[in-house]
Amino acid sequence: MAFRNIRYEGDAVLRKKSRPVPEVTKGVRTLLDDMAETMYRAKGVGLAAPQVGILKRVVVIDVGDGLMELINPEIIETRGADIQEEACLSLPNKSAYVERPEYVKVKAKNRDFEDVEYEGEGLLARAFCHEIDHLDGILYIDKKIDEEDLIFEEEDD
Repeated sequence: MAFRNIRYEGDAVLRKKSRPVPEVTKGVRTLLDDMAETMYRAKGVGLAAPQVGILKRVVVIDVGDGLMELINPEIIETRGADIQEEACLSLPNKSAYVERPEYVKVKAKNRDFEDVEYEGEGLLARAFCHEIDHLDGILYIDKKIDEEDLIFEEEDD
């Protein structure tokens, strides 16, 4: 496993649509492993392949319940609405309020290219939406509630 450099706001790759993964190869497995290491080292709860410069529909998420690896994820069901503060590893020291579904059901492939489904509420639902948006070139700031709601946080020394 290896740490990969995270791409930041302004990098054109973050605004491009990712391509579906037709099969799992050694390279895809390495990407999943590297993305997980990168996410954990950066203290994030999710990471999408475009954030490390790879335009493939691959996401890793861990909101504290264990690592989820999603290949070609799609949201197939949503319910409710929830407005919470959201941040992103690609936009350090910023956050904004974003409305997301309260409940989300996702279908995807796992690292063995088997069909999987996940359901999530709260933070997990938000992470599914946030990371899948990355695969379509969408950042959370595109969905913030109000222009004045962008919050800049102090950097730690």
